[in-house]
Amino acid sequence: MYPSLTPPRQVKIGDAAAFAGITPRAVRHYHQIGLLPEPERGGDGRRRYGHDDMTRLLWIRRMADAGISLDDMRAAFSEARHEAGDEARNHAPLIGSVLSKLEKTLAAQEAAIKHRRAAVQRLQAVGSPLGLLCELVTDRLSHLPPGALRPSDLDALLVTERIFGPLGAAIQAGTFIVLATHPGLRAEEDRLEAAEAALDDGVEPDDPRVDELAVQRCAHLMALNQAIEAAGLDAAEERIFEVHDADLEGEEGAAMSATAAITKMPYDFSPARMRCMELAGRLFGEALADAHSADG
Repeated sequence: MYPSLTPPRQVKIGDAAAFAGITPRAVRHYHQIGLLPEPERGGDGRRRYGHDDMTRLLWIRRMADAGISLDDMRAAFSEARHEAGDEARNHAPLIGSVLSKLEKTLAAQEAAIKHRRAAVQRLQAVGSPLGLLCELVTDRLSHLPPGALRPSDLDALLVTERIFGPLGAAIQAGTFIVLATHPGLRAEEDRLEAAEAALDDGVEPDDPRVDELAVQRCAHLMALNQAIEAAGLDAAEERIFEVHDADLEGEEGAAMSATAAITKMPYDFSPARMRCMELAGRLFGEALADAHSADG
């Protein structure tokens, strides 16, 4: 013979939560936000949950498993109550109105997961923080031997990617390829960086050393540009633009304006160093224009 089982008419919050597969804390939260109506209380002042309450909890659990937000659950139950009257307040919700929003949310989550998996795979393949940068940069630099890139190189690429996006960082990667494969250019880069850093030590902007250093930096930039062209890296950059420009245009969170970057990214550069950088950039632009005119 089978034992006679008599189900209780009402249960306490712990039993209700256990049956629904959630925690008592979650049940209390549902009460607080109006998702689950407060049940009657027993003589001891504790909540007592009946059949309708349990049904409501089960629907909430299923909707949560489907990824429906608590706010959307509340709207769905409210709509069901409006359509069917008060007698349906604890019964099946009307979820049709939230499905379109849920589909968009799930699609965004799926894209985010795909992006994260790709980043993890790049990290595994590259075996260094380089894999955390965008795919364009990782692909361009992955052929370099271990240790060819310095941590400061990766820092610079990370900042460039944030300001100018993946294409800007991919172009800058060409410079680091040249520095990694041309010891003489790397040594000159180190010398110039040290000299520019020395401008922060009380040097006035009109000091003759500022102009001299700007001229030297311009000459170094021209040498880097020539090495980039000689290695065919400039052609690779053009192909990157052709293939990826449309795909990456407007990528959310990928880039910010240079103006915004100046106000948000701190640089402890002295006025002398800033003037040197600006002058070197202007001289380099003029030198490139002259070179192109001569070639034309």
